[in-house]
Amino acid sequence: MHRYLGRGRCGGHITLLFTVSDESDDPVCQGSLGAGLCVDHGVEVVAYGEDGEFGLTVTFESMEGDSELYEAVLNAIAEEVPEILDISWGISVTISLPPAQGFGVSASGAVASAIAFQRAVGLPYEESMRRAYSIAHRVERSRSTGLGDVTALAAGGVERRLEVGSPYHGSNLRNGPGRAEGWSLGTPVVLAWREGSGKHTSIYIDNAEWKKAISEAGSKQMKTLSQGDWRADRWGDLIDSASAFSRDSGLFEDSSRNELVTLATAAVASAGAGGLEVMLCMLGESVAIVPLNPSEGRGWIEGVITELDRVGLEGLETKVGELS
Repeated sequence: MHRYLGRGRCGGHITLLFTVSDESDDPVCQGSLGAGLCVDHGVEVVAYGEDGEFGLTVTFESMEGDSELYEAVLNAIAEEVPEILDISWGISVTISLPPAQGFGVSASGAVASAIAFQRAVGLPYEESMRRAYSIAHRVERSRSTGLGDVTALAAGGVERRLEVGSPYHGSNLRNGPGRAEGWSLGTPVVLAWREGSGKHTSIYIDNAEWKKAISEAGSKQMKTLSQGDWRADRWGDLIDSASAFSRDSGLFEDSSRNELVTLATAAVASAGAGGLEVMLCMLGESVAIVPLNPSEGRGWIEGVITELDRVGLEGLETKVGELS
């Protein structure tokens, strides 16, 4: 009897501004323009199996997740890689970011599991990666759990999304139609959130009024961010655009996010940490705290996390991830 083992890992993604572009009937052509941060923390999946009846057992090693996500990924892979249909599967899932807080956990889990299943049956690295992003994008769209997270993750680092859609598609796994680009200096990031207060992404992207407000605000900011080279000297532009988007879209005032920003800003001040910015994560009830200088070290982090705890917020240290 053959046994199979594979591992996949994918960091999370924080959207700072975006549009909702889901007019096409084809999920491959749906997505968003925008910009954000791919971070080091995310989801790790170990897939294991043996010859037998097709099926999946999901075990969560840290915090609980959504088993149906991983079932959807496996079923989607089976349509393109039929040999996995002769295997009885199990996966071990380790999630290092809280779900439903704007950290792209569902996209991260979809990519990581798609990689793990394919590596378990010995598919080549590049083919596995491209198919993982392609399948994860389609699964995300079918579940209304994300728009541009997967395309952003396919770029990595500090990303901007310039064309809407899946980063790879079709039987030959060609590039596009989605296109994103990124850069990274490994900038330290502190994520902060209120426990148990997140909303499902579909509440916003499936609502006509929110879609209009979000897309108008996102398009306005992307007129600036999409111009010129995308590199570290655009960090300040991203911070300014994220702030403008959060207010112009109306998301700053929704779900008491303004109160959340006030609490996090007060924690930063109490820690005596200067040169930091508090930015809303879309679409959770969470913030990313980053240095104004993307080359800044991490000396400020411990004090800020201590003060976040004092004001009743959860805090987590991570960093901008590498390019994909």
